[in-house]
Amino acid sequence: MKDIAPNITRQRLVVEGFFEVDVDETKILEFYDKILKELELRAYGKPVIHSTGSQGKKINQGFDCFIPLIDSGIALYVWGNAKFFSTVIYTCKEFDVKKAVKFCKGFFKSKKMTHQSF
Repeated sequence: MKDIAPNITRQRLVVEGFFEVDVDETKILEFYDKILKELELRAYGKPVIHSTGSQGKKINQGFDCFIPLIDSGIALYVWGNAKFFSTVIYTCKEFDVKKAVKFCKGFFKSKKMTHQSF
């Protein structure tokens, strides 16, 4: 992807995988609390968590979540029935990709996971 704004620092990481833990709103709050500490990021608001509430397809049931960061934000999407997650970490501050991927793998106890940084 061509960098059309080289004077603005941007780092993005997408991590996706299947999880072995029970994911509910409490677990999502724990995810945000721990990943912020792990990557030394700062939030300026509380996480917003939406649940599909049985709307739509059964496979798509789960959560859509976001926390605003002083340096951008982290989105988390959870497919509860499929036991699948996808998170996008988007910052205007550099962070350690290996540390973020390792954290997600351990937190979600993921045995099958992929990631892309750009």
